[in-house]
Amino acid sequence: MDDGAIWLEDAERLIARVRSYNPRADIDRIRRAYAYGAAMHEGQFRHSGEPYITHPLAVAMILAEQQLDDATLITALLHDTIEDTKSTFGDVADQFGFEIAELVDGVTKLTKLQLTSTETKQAENFRKLFMAMSRDMRVILVKLADRLHNMRTIKAMRPDKQAQKARETMDIYAPLAGRMGMQWMREELEDHAFSVLNPEGRRSIIHRFATLRREAGDVVDKITRDIRIELDKAGIKGEVYGRAKRPFSIWRKMEEKNVGFSRLSDIYGFRVVVASEAECYSVMGAIHQRWRAVPGRFKDYISQPKSNGYRSIHTTVSGRDAKRVEVQIRTRAMHEVAETGVAAHWSYRDGERVENPFAVDPATWVRALTEQFDAADDHAEFLEAVKLEMYSDQVFCFTPKGEVVKLPKGATPLDFAYAIHTRIGERAVGAKVDTVRVPLWQKLRNGQSVEILTAEGQTPQASWLDLVTTGRAKSAIRKSLREADRDRFVRLGTELMRVAFDHVEKRMTDKAIGIAARALGVPSGEELLARVGSAELETRQVIAALFPGVTPRPADEIDARSAVVGLEPNQPFGRARCCQPLPGERIVGISYRGEGVQIHAIDCEALAQVEDQPERWIDLAWQSGNHPAVHAVTFDMTISNDAGVLGRICTLIGSQKANISDLKFLERRQDFYQVLIDVDLRSIEHFHAVRMALEAEANVAMIERVRDPALSP
Repeated sequence: MDDGAIWLEDAERLIARVRSYNPRADIDRIRRAYAYGAAMHEGQFRHSGEPYITHPLAVAMILAEQQLDDATLITALLHDTIEDTKSTFGDVADQFGFEIAELVDGVTKLTKLQLTSTETKQAENFRKLFMAMSRDMRVILVKLADRLHNMRTIKAMRPDKQAQKARETMDIYAPLAGRMGMQWMREELEDHAFSVLNPEGRRSIIHRFATLRREAGDVVDKITRDIRIELDKAGIKGEVYGRAKRPFSIWRKMEEKNVGFSRLSDIYGFRVVVASEAECYSVMGAIHQRWRAVPGRFKDYISQPKSNGYRSIHTTVSGRDAKRVEVQIRTRAMHEVAETGVAAHWSYRDGERVENPFAVDPATWVRALTEQFDAADDHAEFLEAVKLEMYSDQVFCFTPKGEVVKLPKGATPLDFAYAIHTRIGERAVGAKVDTVRVPLWQKLRNGQSVEILTAEGQTPQASWLDLVTTGRAKSAIRKSLREADRDRFVRLGTELMRVAFDHVEKRMTDKAIGIAARALGVPSGEELLARVGSAELETRQVIAALFPGVTPRPADEIDARSAVVGLEPNQPFGRARCCQPLPGERIVGISYRGEGVQIHAIDCEALAQVEDQPERWIDLAWQSGNHPAVHAVTFDMTISNDAGVLGRICTLIGSQKANISDLKFLERRQDFYQVLIDVDLRSIEHFHAVRMALEAEANVAMIERVRDPALSP
């Protein structure tokens, strides 16, 4: 079969797709458009070596998947003829009518716009882009589909051209697709651009997903089945879809939250499509009854739709194996708008234009914007207004001098202060938003004017880390806290290491600390002590670097690997993080497929989640005898902020033959600290002895054992 026959076969596939949703389509006209485009592009080839006609065909197929009208598909087949062939506007108008010629000419003009040029030129070209969109939105639909196919085949281009196209896609076309309500296209455009701009980052995320799948199986299939079971119980008919989020979406969350992949929670997304609004709320109730809802992660876009017509219920729950998952719940009509956005205005079903009650015409938004600034000579003002509208996942705020500061959604005045300059952030004591005094933790909105109030002598507080969202602000605050607390951390680290050395019956010396620093790649012994004091390094890492063969466990102690009675030989098990059971406490095992058995205290609140699954419960008991101090328990303590208090607490814990394995500061105030201390213990009796010793310390205001059902597997 020659190439021409292959491309004709592709054209017939396009025809078949159009017939599937629009039996009344003018098939002969579409075939003529394909033949005309193939004749005009004869002898032209793409960077990949394929005949050029394959590109217009692919663009038309992308639009046919959105069930668009004949005129849009014909425009896609002809969109490069006026620009790249001998065909003219008049030729296209004679062959296919004035409407098609206008659309093809509009796409041609968009292609020629340099949207990444200098700011003045960029603003002017953006104005032209929006003017073209206001005349006929189908122009931008074809252009977006054109860009999507180019990004799907971008690897055939020169590396420098790939980078240019990827940046332009990430900055302009992807956000524009999102603003048009075509979220699926936005995500795919971003991911293709991400693969060019940061291939290592994308590969690392894909690798982590592959590792997760090997370790836990197909989580998406498991959770999808779980949701379907809950729908069946509630007597609701619906479709359930699940998927892992795209690599760039994961990367963006990691950057915005300044966390690693392992600390990111909702990396899976699920969608439930039902028949009515009432059923949407019934599904939400069924899901919340089955799984614990995550506070602050519920949005009802059905009662309060987005400006582009998007309607859906969003909720995040702590689902199977404590993995956070986002669930979107909507009706079929809402789903069609969510999937196709602006394309819904030209979509067909069974030969009829679809009238979707939830669709909002974005042309109204575009027309209002272009009319508002049509007469304006201030290019920068127009550009700012466009970006405020387009980049809805970002916040654009203004300094008192009118300069624009771009921040992620959820940013606060403190983020704003650090974005201007680290020195302003460090001295911030308050803020005025639109001339009104507001706290530093208030979330900023698009277009607000922000003034930061500063004071000499102000320094960053540890609590600020919870007030900011940008990596820049978090990094600057942490650095400042480290410098301010360095002396205290060195003292605390010294005490922690002294206790650790005593635990293995060794003597701590400056020489030993220096050798450990070199072994761990730390610049100096003092820096090592500071890192231990700030919980960046664990004492056990230092001991292991110096004495790899040393074990403090006496010969008569029970091996921690066989500490539990009632398991099958070599059956893997672990202590549940939610209750951290200790030898001497009554325990029960809960089996998890692929993860062995988790040991819970018999009074653990998390057991309520599996009380209707008795087949997973295993009767267990601790081995009788002398257990090693390897079972970590977390203490939540509030202590006085006085010199030497932390050192005394460490000494107290060490005197009870217990080891501190981790220490985190939750809050630092002028008069107190709140800290989480992980202490390795032997048994429940050992726990009571340590707790009693700490409660007797005058500088300990409060001490509690941390038990959190949300941490259950």
